[in-house]
Amino acid sequence: MRYPAVAGQFYEAEPRALGMQIDGCYRHLLGPGEKPAVAKGGPRTLKGLVVPHAGYVYSGPIAAHAFAALARDGLPATFVIFGPNHTGLGAAQALGTHDWETPLGIARCDRDLAVRMMKGPIMDDIIAHRHEHSIEVQLPFLQDLTPDVTFVPICIGIQELEDVVEVGKIVRDAIKGKDVVVLASTDFSHYIPKDEAARRDRLAIEKILSFDVDGFYRTIKTHDISMCGYGPVIAMMTAIESARPEFIAYGSSGDVAPMRDVVGYAAIAMRR
Repeated sequence: MRYPAVAGQFYEAEPRALGMQIDGCYRHLLGPGEKPAVAKGGPRTLKGLVVPHAGYVYSGPIAAHAFAALARDGLPATFVIFGPNHTGLGAAQALGTHDWETPLGIARCDRDLAVRMMKGPIMDDIIAHRHEHSIEVQLPFLQDLTPDVTFVPICIGIQELEDVVEVGKIVRDAIKGKDVVVLASTDFSHYIPKDEAARRDRLAIEKILSFDVDGFYRTIKTHDISMCGYGPVIAMMTAIESARPEFIAYGSSGDVAPMRDVVGYAAIAMRR
């Protein structure tokens, strides 16, 4: 079992309080305004999502936009969640086969699917996941939509283009023909003035919206965009192969509280 690392820090640790916090993210002025009901047998056009992973008080409303799109689309059989490795611990490309506990219950690892992904650089390594928040913070939002979450977590430690493309191709082959939504967990610019963060992030978002993997990577490097999860975004785009990207929302920590230097957040959908 992988136990919560950031409950009580990034989000509320008590189940009822956490449920109220998530509801508040949907109703927030920066959020979608309401939490839609999950569409049973929905259109299922979603292949992937870009979702932020900061503390809910800051990025929760933008994340709620992504999960509202998911609810309206209907839920898949399972999820793959790519997140960056902030801690530097564990394998460079680390899959986890443990179930994960959150205050809202147990999210089950889809082990059959996970085994299909254990190839090349992707190793089964709980150490990389034990203290990492980028994947954990997505789970309560998913569990708020359904108690029966199954997923495969992949923590990306090396984010060079050829490395994450290789990871994405392995996942692409594993999920082919399966009912899966792939999440890329990332924040955008870190700790720069709000206007400059918005300017740089717009450049990165434009490349995501044009589904230009190489151009996105070059933009991150050329413009020094301090996006912590650009590798997960590339892996997600590679894994789903093609999509109609759809911009949903953008904001920053500076929209929530007064601060000179901010962190940027975006919600982006990838549709069939």
